[in-house]
Amino acid sequence: MIKIMKYGEVSADDIFARVVPEFDVCDIVSGIIKDVRENGDSALYKYCEKFDGAKLSSLEVTKEEIDEAVAAVEVEFLEILEKAAANIRKFHEKQVRNSFIINDETGVVMGQKVIPVDRAGLYVPGGTAAYPSTVLMDSIPAKIAGVPEVVITTPPGRDGKVNPVILAAAKIAGVDKIFKLGGAQAIAALAYGTESVPKVDKIVGPGNAFVAEAKRQVYGIVSIDMIAGPSEILIVADSASDPRHLAADLLSQAEHDKLASAVLVCDSMALAEAVSAELERQIPLLERAEIARASIDNNGKIIVAEDLMAAIEIANEIAPEHLELCVDNPFDYLDAIRHAGSIFMGRNCPEALGDYFAGPNHTLPTSGTAKFSSPLSVDDFVKKTQYTYFTRDALAKVARDVEYFAKKEGLTAHAKSAVVRIEN
Repeated sequence: MIKIMKYGEVSADDIFARVVPEFDVCDIVSGIIKDVRENGDSALYKYCEKFDGAKLSSLEVTKEEIDEAVAAVEVEFLEILEKAAANIRKFHEKQVRNSFIINDETGVVMGQKVIPVDRAGLYVPGGTAAYPSTVLMDSIPAKIAGVPEVVITTPPGRDGKVNPVILAAAKIAGVDKIFKLGGAQAIAALAYGTESVPKVDKIVGPGNAFVAEAKRQVYGIVSIDMIAGPSEILIVADSASDPRHLAADLLSQAEHDKLASAVLVCDSMALAEAVSAELERQIPLLERAEIARASIDNNGKIIVAEDLMAAIEIANEIAPEHLELCVDNPFDYLDAIRHAGSIFMGRNCPEALGDYFAGPNHTLPTSGTAKFSSPLSVDDFVKKTQYTYFTRDALAKVARDVEYFAKKEGLTAHAKSAVVRIEN
């Protein structure tokens, strides 16, 4: 049963405690990465058979496999994927940054170029569920950014095939290559390249503890989006909220993973108790009831605050991945929310709407990192480079200032490089 706490009557440690996985996979992941670096494809085939139970003859998904998969997916779902993709494109197209140039002084030109990375690698989880939504959310921003080649890795089933809905989503999103790879070995292959898998410049996408640790270890060889922790939802709700809706929304994240965190912060003890009872009613009805039960019992909590603004301050301290604001006039409170990955406004905006369909990205900062990081966006797939041009006359106007500044730092060669050009 979910824990109910009254803010001010329990310790801050209890209120703000986070889920911490109890196992360390650092050494295991390090060994896998080393093996893939040294042995390439042969290591990948070995791990695919060991971890996925699939004996493959080829790592890359063929065009025929993609066409076969698309034909196997219901037409209705293909249409829904197309609608979702259109919404995601519409939102992310607004994020495109433009290069700029400054030329308002005689003889001086400065500017910034926005350049996509050459190749992006997207990790799409498999295992207990298939995530075509992740395919759309991660690859569409990359394509909008202008990335020439987008590569997906995703674990195959025991039959050596990738879930058809993953391949259908990849085709709709315009993915260039797909490989049957999961786990830390997939991250290693993308980071270092093998005979079959091309080396990428950036790796994005969620995954389990092994994937997260692998991303941590290869960072610096490649760029990554973030180190994602277990999924989180925090709901701020007032006493007029429907307990059925709140319980359903908490369970929408609890069913992800036994380590997932579902938190309600409200201004009513009566509502807290009603939601607790509703959770007990709804959990047995879920297909993933065992997972949801473990998440709610071990990591779930309901915090009763003095009022709605106090509830929002608690939410800001937790800085959740997903924040639902279940009140009648959510825009009145939007400016008060400083730390959240993605905010879902009002009584008719369940977090699931954002997971699949609305358009904003669902790859979000977790574990409190929303205090300093952002959702996946077009910005993740570009880099910015600067350029500067001065004529001799323009340099002459500032060279002595540069010389003075450089000497203050004790860097006389810097100083000389500026004045040597104007000494005659």
